[in-house]
Amino acid sequence: MGPATPRHASTMREQLRSGGIIGGYHLGQCIHQGGTGSIYGASAPADNDPGFPIVLKAPYLGHGESAIGIIGLEMEQTILARLDGAHVPRFVAAGDVRASPYIVMERIDGESLAKTMTHAPLAPEEIAWIGAALADAIHSIHRQDVIHLDIKPENFLLRPMGEAVLLDFGFARHARYPDLLAEEKEFAAGSAAYVSPEQLQHDRSDPRSDLFALGVVLYELATGVQPFGQPETFAGMRDRIWRRPAPPRALNPDVPPWLQEIVLRCLEPAADARYQSAAHIAFDLRHPEQVALSGRATETQPLGVVAQAGRWWRQRRRDVALVPSVRSGGRRVPVIMVAVDSEHPDDERHPALQAATRQLLSLYPELRLMCISVVKAAPLGEGPDALDTRTGRHLEHKMRLRHWVEPLGFPPSRVSLHVIEGANAGGTLLDLARANHVDLIVLGAPGASERALAWWRSVASNVTANAHCSVHVVRVPERRTEMEPDSA
Repeated sequence: MGPATPRHASTMREQLRSGGIIGGYHLGQCIHQGGTGSIYGASAPADNDPGFPIVLKAPYLGHGESAIGIIGLEMEQTILARLDGAHVPRFVAAGDVRASPYIVMERIDGESLAKTMTHAPLAPEEIAWIGAALADAIHSIHRQDVIHLDIKPENFLLRPMGEAVLLDFGFARHARYPDLLAEEKEFAAGSAAYVSPEQLQHDRSDPRSDLFALGVVLYELATGVQPFGQPETFAGMRDRIWRRPAPPRALNPDVPPWLQEIVLRCLEPAADARYQSAAHIAFDLRHPEQVALSGRATETQPLGVVAQAGRWWRQRRRDVALVPSVRSGGRRVPVIMVAVDSEHPDDERHPALQAATRQLLSLYPELRLMCISVVKAAPLGEGPDALDTRTGRHLEHKMRLRHWVEPLGFPPSRVSLHVIEGANAGGTLLDLARANHVDLIVLGAPGASERALAWWRSVASNVTANAHCSVHVVRVPERRTEMEPDSA
């Protein structure tokens, strides 16, 4: 596993500006600057012109930047390239995440729902047609095995003809591809105001999470405020698991009962009590006279302190059982986690580890493979070179992992590569294995430098002693250190 050539950390940021060129694409005006990256209008090379307007999206790299932008871009590259239809931008091209990470997609002509939201509360009829368009877009991606998991006004554009287009799939999950965010991050969710109860319980596998977030958007369109506010702490976000928001009619008496029924049903804490598909929401919004009304449809007052306390107590007693995970149903695909030391690409254990992994893959072709590299944190203060920054180190070691796994010839849809910063490699591996329900951990035995230490001080011994699953330790055969005597 050969090392890559380090790049200067500022190169990508220097290119990421109006007038810059990335991957042959000329950048125009900056359209959006987010927390982890920017979007620019772009023009394609003459030999690769898709025939429609395009934008280029790239993460920030270099000093002080988080690797989350790179991980999100990887997810978006994987997912957007496999989506089609009028409700998503058309995918054009993607840069190699190891060298120049970017994604090129169709530029959508339309108005942001965030701009429309500034005029809230809207008339019920307008909410109905906008909400139905949003539900159509969500249903379209759900039919293609994708959950968005970051539904919010900023991620919708409304075309002039009324169709809604979903943007930003950096937090999304595809049922047939590895979920990099769930496997790398302790908490991977979207914006605090819109996140669902099941996401707060670390479940990214339920499409009904998008329906909860749609309910938040509809509530905001109807009242001009968000049902759970903008909590700044995890504890504040968890209140929505038990707390019922004020009924929309308490804030806006013009909200009709049928619309309140739809909104509050979307916002049910238990996923089983919500709508079960976005298509059903779209139908009800287009046919309000057919909405089945319950008692909540006519409520005009928030629940009192005693009633809210009762909901909190009941929720506390059944907290574990609140959200049934979709992943728990059906036959679970076995997961094998391989620990790869990308800090030392010339380590003699790599060929033996690859051979053992190849053998396991041949025996169990249906399994999922996670390749993990636990690396040291970037130097304090970050230096001028790429390897002295968090994003630079992440890209470098991700490239080494790709180089390591390529000879195995395993389908990309069944492999995920993870670069994790951590001071305690053994503890990090154990935490990841538990969080991802790993069935087998594969790692190398202590190297020559570690054998001088006691066995109990090695990463392998720590993992073997404390893992919740089986551990396969790969040992390199001892080499003869002395020459045979000359027989002459």
